[in-house]
This record gives sequence, C-alpha cells and structure tokens, in this order.
Amino acid sequence: MEAGEEPLLLAELKPGRPHQFDWKSSCETWSVAFSPDGSWFAWSQGHCIVKLIPWPLEEQFIPKGFEAKSRSSKNETKGRGSPKEKTLDCGQIVWGLAFSPWPSLPSRKLWARHHPQVPDISCLILATGLNDGQIKIWEVQTGLLLLNLTGHQDVVRDLSFTPSGSLILVSASRDKTLRIWDLNKHGKQIQVLSGHLQWVYCCSISPDCSMLCSAAGEKSVFLWSMRSYTLIRKLEGHQTSVVSCDFSPDSALLVTASYDTNVIMWDPYTGEKLRSLRHSPVDPGMEDSDVHISSLRSVCFSPEGLYLATVADDRLLRIWALEVKTPIAFAPMTNGLCCTFFPHGGVIATGTRDGHVQFWTAPRVLSSLKHLCRKALRSFLTTYQVLALPIPKKMKEFLTYRTF
Repeated sequence: MEAGEEPLLLAELKPGRPHQFDWKSSCETWSVAFSPDGSWFAWSQGHCIVKLIPWPLEEQFIPKGFEAKSRSSKNETKGRGSPKEKTLDCGQIVWGLAFSPWPSLPSRKLWARHHPQVPDISCLILATGLNDGQIKIWEVQTGLLLLNLTGHQDVVRDLSFTPSGSLILVSASRDKTLRIWDLNKHGKQIQVLSGHLQWVYCCSISPDCSMLCSAAGEKSVFLWSMRSYTLIRKLEGHQTSVVSCDFSPDSALLVTASYDTNVIMWDPYTGEKLRSLRHSPVDPGMEDSDVHISSLRSVCFSPEGLYLATVADDRLLRIWALEVKTPIAFAPMTNGLCCTFFPHGGVIATGTRDGHVQFWTAPRVLSSLKHLCRKALRSFLTTYQVLALPIPKKMKEFLTYRTF
C-alpha cells in the first residue's frame, strides 16, 4: 500500500481443527512472528499447536491479484529442498513466540551437541512460551525439540532474543519475573529479574542490545540494562495497565501501549515522554463510558522505523506515521490480540481470539536520506552523545526525535 491508503486484507489463515472447546480459553492466537530473514512465519493457532509456515505464503492462501506483490524472487533462491510447513505440538497453550536471529557460530555447537549425526550447520530457532511456565526451544528447519527450559512458575507470556545472535533469550511470565537464558550453555538460566508486582505481559530488547523493556500490567514500565541486568529506570505516564512495548529499529525510541487507550512514545535514554497517541473512538456517537473498548492489546514498529501498528478492542487495526498524531489508516478486525510487521516491510500480520491470522498490506515508502542518516547515527549514539555533538540545535532536535 502507498502511504495514506487503507490496508487491504492479503490472506487469512484459520485453524484446521473444529473448535469444539471454544468455551475454554485455548483457541486464541496470542502470538505471531516472522523470522528475522523473512523466510518463516510462526503462528500460535490455539489448542497447543504452533504452525511454522514458509514465507512467502503458498498461492492457495492468497487472493488473485496479490500473488505478484506478495511473492518475491527470494522464492527462486530456495532451490532444491524447499522448506515444508511444520506443526509443533507443544502440549500446553502457547502464549509467547520468538525466533532467534540468524545464529552466530557458537550456536552450531548447540546443534552439534543435540544432533551429532547431523551435519554441522547453523540453525534457526523458535522459542515457545507455555501455559505451565515451560519454554520449549525448536529447530525450525526440522521441527525437532532442542531444549526444554524450566524455572517459571506460571504462564510464559512473552519471549525476546537478543538481536546480536548471541542466543540470549529473555522470558516474561505471570509469575511476575523476567528470566535470562543462555542457549549456548544448554539453556542455562543466568539471571532472574524481580520487581514487578503484576503479571509481566511483554518484554522487548533494544536492537543495539543495551536495554530491555518490560510491561507488567502496571502503570509504570521498567527499563533494564542488558549488560548488568539491573533496573535503569521506571517510566511513569500511563493511567492503567501497560500491556505491550517495542523499540524503534535504531533503539532511539520506545513505544508502550496501555489499557488507558494511549500509546506513549519515550526517549529510553532520558526517560522523557515525547508524544502520546490517543485511540479515540472512530464513531463519534460512542459515549465516554465505552472507553474500555479502545483498550490496547499490541503495538509494534515498522522495520524502517517510520510507522507504528496498533491493535485495540474497538475492532480496528490502526497504522500511524511517526510524526502525525492521528492514524493515517484503519482496517476492521475483530478480536485482535497481536500484531507484527514483516521484517522487509509491506505486510502486517495480526492474530485474533478465534485463532485466526490475517495479513494486511502496510505502507511502503522510501525513507528520506535525512531519516536514513538519523537511523544510522542513532544506532550507535545515545541521546546524551547526540546532545554533546558540536552541531546546530535543529539538527540535535531532529536526531533525538524532538521535531514532532
């Protein structure tokens, strides 16, 4: 889609099994994820099942007219032995999903230890967070279970790998803790982060691997150091439970979404609140007493860092441009729970309470040279380092996203 166009529904996946147990809370798609290289899609489709689907989708899922846009030349490079869809039976309701980055060399040792008969190749990993507190680690290409991590006492709600490829995994749980695991050391638990008083809903690691954000159904959001595993600061500004968080691709911004119907954009280095995006009812006839129907479920940044997507209980997927206070596009979706962008842009995946996944067109834009320069600089400069540069004030404001 061009900037400003409404998102179009590209495809919808529905669970294959009948939902005779709908009265139980087990059929929801709590989590969806693309692998960092864009070659796999993971779908927690309810009833303890995760589907691993090669991307792009096969033609049968895509309406006529979209095939050329959604399928890419990458498909031709797969060559012999194209990947096949996998079904992972996790044995428990699946709440959290996370792909590892394409692994660095040490992870080959992990593979070799568990599968000595298999050639020494690097492997892509999927972590699944389960209802009973376990985390199961799967090898994507084969669907084999590699590790089972135990330690959490309640639902593992969210998972996040360090983007550096070091195979450090962070898990967030209803037991009010976050745990840090090293998959290169047989999944050894290396730290427990305590301090939250409520269920931890969400964890996000900054792309520069320096910070970890956690949201736990409280008004404040916790920022932790990924170097010392200590609390850096609490971000205060929401009125009710914060349920979702995400860093921008250059680590310079953090967004948090709350049941109070607001997304707040923060500078994670200074703790400043830069902007608030309110999810106003689209129907002006709605009364204020119905404000809970705009409760937010999920927020995520687009891969180039110019857009946000949000899913709320008012049956809308919204797309926001970074510098505009109102949504630039809406799409109707019922019972939305989660959303994520395809890593190469152009597509948003959303999951619903009914176990469905929907794929929507997302804005495709060429980043301006200014934004590309800002993104490159902010990938290694903190806000304080930018403010110390001997450059004009307006340039500092632009580089620190203070020109909203």
